[in-house]
Amino acid sequence: MKRYLLYRLALLLPTLFGVLTLVFLFIHLTPGDPVDIMLGETASPADRQELRQILGLNQPLPEQYRSFLINFLRGDLGQSLYEGRSVAAMVRARYPATLELALCAMSTALVISFPLAIWSAVRCGRWSDRATLIFSLLGLSIPNFWLGPLVMIIFSIQLGWLPVSGRGGPDHLILPALTLGLGMTALLIRILRANLLRVLGEDYVQTARAKGLSERSVWLKHTLRNALLSLVTIVSLQFGSLLAGSLITETIFSWPGIGRLTMQAIEMRDYPLVQGCVLAIALSYVFLNFITDLIYRWVDPRITYGN
Repeated sequence: MKRYLLYRLALLLPTLFGVLTLVFLFIHLTPGDPVDIMLGETASPADRQELRQILGLNQPLPEQYRSFLINFLRGDLGQSLYEGRSVAAMVRARYPATLELALCAMSTALVISFPLAIWSAVRCGRWSDRATLIFSLLGLSIPNFWLGPLVMIIFSIQLGWLPVSGRGGPDHLILPALTLGLGMTALLIRILRANLLRVLGEDYVQTARAKGLSERSVWLKHTLRNALLSLVTIVSLQFGSLLAGSLITETIFSWPGIGRLTMQAIEMRDYPLVQGCVLAIALSYVFLNFITDLIYRWVDPRITYGN
């Protein structure tokens, strides 16, 4: 396990370097002059030159890249042009809200999808199985920008059961977590159901039944655990997409997280803040992939550093 961990850490470094490079190039090589976008075409040459100097755009691109890497290692992502505050501090202040929402959406998806997927696999071909598949199809088909306003109108405006927007108590989390997690719920149901049905046909499951093990033991010790490996990948990728895909949901429900901060930075044309938000989301993906590799080793001990 120690050798496996060291191997994955060694792979993490070039991945991290590649993410930093891509984020830098994405911002700096985008068509159009960021200074013109921020100040407008009517800005004076003196104002443009001053902003270029503040952003470091008057330097050659390799020098900008070197400064970007050095500042990142120091924890400095620059200053927000409109807030006048540290970008790193603003991202740190908003990140817990996004993480809270993503965890609640993930928990909602897992709590709903696991029982339904197992029930659907056990009763494969029956009416309950078909009903579950129809539910998952609806979940995959409904976009967040439509579902969010719909649940807000029903449960907040018409029924008055839940708050419309903002971050406060646990009741503020219900609607955005449901909106964000429904699509993932539908995806997990289909993947877990398919994996369970595949594993049920394996020889070791038939052998376990032939030995006289109870059906519960067969499902928990042999079927479910062996069906989880590919599900771990999906959950990891989907959790990263929850962090990135929260832009729309956080905007709809006025949730003060990274997604809403990114949208505000784009609207205000705050160049350093956009770069900081994109970098935070990208690094979240890298960290999640690393954690996923460790979970692989825990779920299936046969996986070694060479795999």
